[in-house]
Amino acid sequence: MKTSSVYETPGEDSAEKRVKPDLRVGFILMNQFTLVPVAGLVDSLRFAADKSFRSQQIFCKWDWMTCSDGPITASCGMPIAPTKPLSVIGEYDYVILAGGLLSETRDPPQWLLQLLRELHAAKTPIIALCSGSFVLGKAGLLDGRRCAVHFTIREEFIERFPKADVLVDKSFVDDDGITTCPGGTAIDLAANLISRHCGSIRAQKGLEYLLVNDEEIQRQTAPEKAPVTELHVYKNDLVERAIHYMRTHMDTPSSLRAVAQSIGTNERQLHRAFMSNTNESPAHYWRKLRLDHAKRLLMNTSQHVTQIAYATGFSDASHFILWFRKQFGETPCSFRKRRHDAEKLINSGH
Repeated sequence: MKTSSVYETPGEDSAEKRVKPDLRVGFILMNQFTLVPVAGLVDSLRFAADKSFRSQQIFCKWDWMTCSDGPITASCGMPIAPTKPLSVIGEYDYVILAGGLLSETRDPPQWLLQLLRELHAAKTPIIALCSGSFVLGKAGLLDGRRCAVHFTIREEFIERFPKADVLVDKSFVDDDGITTCPGGTAIDLAANLISRHCGSIRAQKGLEYLLVNDEEIQRQTAPEKAPVTELHVYKNDLVERAIHYMRTHMDTPSSLRAVAQSIGTNERQLHRAFMSNTNESPAHYWRKLRLDHAKRLLMNTSQHVTQIAYATGFSDASHFILWFRKQFGETPCSFRKRRHDAEKLINSGH
C-alpha cells in the first residue's frame, strides 16, 4: 500500500524543543493537490508559530504526509516530499486532507476512507480542502452535514452525495468536527483556527504580514467575538437558540432552567436536543464554551485569574481552576506562565 521513504525533519532549537505547541496540524497531501489553499493555511501557521519571523515551529507545529509515504506532485507540477510517515490517530488537533484534481479524489483507496472514519470516531477534527470533500463524502462523513464546495463541482458532488447539504457561498463550513473549504487562499480558515488555539494577536499577526485587510476576517478573530465554532450550525432550532443564549450570557452563572425558559422549553427537552445534535449535555457544552473563552482571555489580556473566573461565569477562582485543569491539563497560571516563558526564551534568541 505504501512505499518506503527517507524523511527529513528540520532541526529544532531549544525553544522548539521546550515549548508545548498550542496547535498541531497534520497535512495529508493527495497527489495533484491544489497548492494555494495549502500554502495559505501553512503560511498563516508559520507566522503564528513564533513571536518573530524566523519560521520556527514553536506555538504551532505541522507535518506533511502523503498516501504513499513517498513524494507526490501538486496540480501545478511542484513536487513535494513528506516529512513523516502517515500516522495521525491521536497526534494532531486537526488533520487536513488536501485534494485537488478530481481524478485523484473521486475513487480514494478504502484504507484512507477507513482512516478518516476512525479519526472522526476519535473526535479528531478533519478539514477537507478543495476536492478533499469528495473523499469525505465517499467515507460517509458528510451525510446529513453542511459542506462547502466549489461552484464548478457542485452538480457532480450533489449527484454523488445527495445526503449532504451543499453550500457554494461559504469560504468554509464546520459541521460537527468536519470542516470543508472549497479552495481559495484558506487564510480566513487559518485565522479562525489560530485565533481559537493561539489567540487573536497571533492570528492578526499573520493577516497583517500576508497583507490581508478583510473586515470580516478581522471581525471573526477579535477577542470579544466567537471562535470558528460560530460557523457550526446545528439543524435544531432549540439548540441554536440555546447556544446563542449561552454565548451572550458567558459571564452570568445562570442555571440550565434559565436557558430552557428563555427559549420556551424545559430542561428535559433541552437535554434531549443537545444529546441528539451535539453528543454532549447542555451543561457540558456550556462549560466548554466558558473554558474556551477563559483560555482566550488568558492569551489576550492581563486580567487576573479571579477576574477571568467571574468574567466566564464561574462562582469563584477555585472552581474555575479545577475545571480548567480538567479540560486543558494544567492550571490557568501554569498555562499563562508557560506562554510567557516561551516568549522570553524566543526573545533571548535561544
